[in-house]
Amino acid sequence: MLTDFRRLAALTVRTVLLLAPLAAILASGGPLLAADELPDIGSPANAMLPKSEEARIGRAIMRELRSRGTVVDDPQITEYIEAVGHRLVAHANDGEQEFEFFVVDDPSINAFALPGGFIGVHTGLIEATEDESELAGVLAHEIAHVTQRHIARSIYNNSRASIITLATMLGAILVGMAADGGSDATQGAIMGAQGMMVQNRIDFTRRNEYEADRVGVATMAAAGFDPQGMPDFFATIGRRAGPFASSVPEFLRTHPVSSARIAETRSRAAALNVADVEETMGYGLTKARIIAQRRTSPQDALTYFRESAPAGDAALYGEALVLLRMDRPAEAQRIFERLIDRNEDVIAYHIGLAEAQMANDNEMASLSTYANARELFPRNVPLVIGYAETLLQLGRGDMAHDMLLDLLNNTPPTPEQVRLIARAAIAAGETAEAHYYLSEYNIMIGDLVRAVGFLSRALELPETEPIQRARFEARIDFIKEYLSEEQLREVARNDPGRNPGIGRR
Repeated sequence: MLTDFRRLAALTVRTVLLLAPLAAILASGGPLLAADELPDIGSPANAMLPKSEEARIGRAIMRELRSRGTVVDDPQITEYIEAVGHRLVAHANDGEQEFEFFVVDDPSINAFALPGGFIGVHTGLIEATEDESELAGVLAHEIAHVTQRHIARSIYNNSRASIITLATMLGAILVGMAADGGSDATQGAIMGAQGMMVQNRIDFTRRNEYEADRVGVATMAAAGFDPQGMPDFFATIGRRAGPFASSVPEFLRTHPVSSARIAETRSRAAALNVADVEETMGYGLTKARIIAQRRTSPQDALTYFRESAPAGDAALYGEALVLLRMDRPAEAQRIFERLIDRNEDVIAYHIGLAEAQMANDNEMASLSTYANARELFPRNVPLVIGYAETLLQLGRGDMAHDMLLDLLNNTPPTPEQVRLIARAAIAAGETAEAHYYLSEYNIMIGDLVRAVGFLSRALELPETEPIQRARFEARIDFIKEYLSEEQLREVARNDPGRNPGIGRR
């Protein structure tokens, strides 16, 4: 965890280096591209910060977040937040902007949009929402910040701002994401920060916030969510910041909410009334999963589900997860069996039952539960990952590798999924393929130099077959087309004497 400003300084230095190409622009107000190279997309902000540059900066920040273990890698939570996010994006995006949604392990109430369409939501915010439409409202607001190009527009409007200030703000984001939300360092770092946008210097204006509300509410309605969810959430967290509140939610620091703004958003939502809004089961199960796994005291979480949570299957699911956490698998197993009897179409119940059976030392029953569920829900990512992890635990690397490879070839993978198949390949004795997967993992998180390094090591393995060698060399040639000159030199330094063309394009 980052807990002092010396680490903030280190992050800032790295960010300055990342943004060095922007230094002259921010100092002079000039464009990133020459006039005859400007993309014809209708806004001078695009010349200041092209989408490709936004994506590069966003990937670099994501790499920092992942390296600190800040991003939640629970496949069930990730699948749900991606589903809600892309349901909204389908009604908000022109198809050119890619999005990635992720959850940050942080109890504070906040959400943010990074450059390049990376949208993060704190676990604390999910827990604070009252229903799925409130959560969708937050995501729709952040999506609007991206589609309306608020980052690029803010930089354009403040084009003479210092590169050091910009870098410091980016460093502050990383501190805010990685540090304890209650520390003085974190409060100083994240106050006023929203992604890379700061009310002060990178002027995320009130107009931007109103525009994100307006666009976001329309997106919610088009996607079938209750548009009142957005003003409802603003009002909910506003009450938490009343005169007797012990602290102000971070969301209000980064998204100042006034009564006028709530009223205007509510009025817009009323004009877009959506009938027959149905909340998915995924919302309640995801919220229960976060509470069960991340409450400091398991006993407090158990008490919540038994006494305070809204009655229903989501509360029972949360109770069973807490019982697993408390090493009471027999009790958890009985609850999961009851939940499956009520509704066998919920994948989370089958995964929970298999985990309880495994914890109860009933390995064959666990594998049978996974196998039966896989027949019912083929190539479901969380299910296959859970099954593969159990197989690896039991020393069945070959089966885990085959199963994960089938998933990889048929569904868009997450970085965590690719890292898991690398583990499975090692367990199956497929060392060269493991290096290939680790290379792909590093491509996904934006570390292209390490990606080339893993492929180079795969080429050095005596067991690497000719067909693999050709594939790995072709992949190196592909990757190096995207490397900067400095990165090419670094690759050459790391691997002297091999691939003599690696240092040139």
